[in-house]
Amino acid sequence: MKTRRLGTTELVISRIGLGSWAFGGGDWDFGWGPSSDEASVETIRRALSLGVNWIDTAPIYGLGRAEEVVGRAIRELLQSERPLVFTKCGLVWTEGGKLRHRLQRDSIRGEVEASLGRLGLDTIDLYQIHWPTFPPGSPAEHIEEGWETLVRLRDEGKVRYIGVSNFDIPQLERLLPRGSVASLQPPYSLVHRGLESDMLPYCLEREIGVLTYSPLASGLLSGRMTRERIEALPENDWRKSKSLDFRDPALTRHLETARRVVDVAEALGSSAPAVAIGWVLRHAAVTGVIAGARTSGQIDAIVDADDLRLSDAQVSALTAENGSGAS
Repeated sequence: MKTRRLGTTELVISRIGLGSWAFGGGDWDFGWGPSSDEASVETIRRALSLGVNWIDTAPIYGLGRAEEVVGRAIRELLQSERPLVFTKCGLVWTEGGKLRHRLQRDSIRGEVEASLGRLGLDTIDLYQIHWPTFPPGSPAEHIEEGWETLVRLRDEGKVRYIGVSNFDIPQLERLLPRGSVASLQPPYSLVHRGLESDMLPYCLEREIGVLTYSPLASGLLSGRMTRERIEALPENDWRKSKSLDFRDPALTRHLETARRVVDVAEALGSSAPAVAIGWVLRHAAVTGVIAGARTSGQIDAIVDADDLRLSDAQVSALTAENGSGAS
């Protein structure tokens, strides 16, 4: 699998990384329904065998469960076989499982120690502020305090590099005087393209690595999503209860885009997930794509994205205004 250096860091990463959001199961506010830890571990093994060399996770995924699964999988590997591990901070939970946004110094220091314990690591390769605000859109308080804490954790050797997720340009510029930002993790896909006019050029110019997530728009571009399947999603799958993308009027647009993805995949003899991810990887600012998976078979469906070559006509078909649902 092809690799790229992440921003100005010394981390050389595969163009596709494994996302672990779904490993957390359904027993929390943004869960994906039931999951099997054994299947998750097998998914990690399969991804590594195909050349993926990094895993993205977060303590909030399953309220610690996803990090524990990642830790279980990598403990079974030789040191030379272990992937890079990227995780996050800033979202914590109460005893009752309610999510809270915390970027204060003591909270982050507690989080990093808990993540190191669950992952079984001495050092985290990339540590990221998960959200500048939560719920999204609320006042962005304490991001300077949070970032300064990450800088100190890096200087202390708890983490190797530091970055952010879901930040906008003004929020990034509040951090830059306090220390370089290794990476940004934003959502980017054929149905969510708002980054193209400002954020992606901004990061490219400043050599900030970009690790995009949700390239399949949470499964909408997988080639398998239908209205019937959405109706049949488990009640503890966040897409059914919380995502506007899975409801009209957005859903009609997104399913039309998904149909176009399938058409291009069939013409190429590839898969819909590989086409959707390959389209994201075309952008010069994108260092790597975080591809979430529940099973090893889903990994097999995406690895072709690394070598996919889309013609200008195919790109035009995928991004046609009446089908892209861009936002």
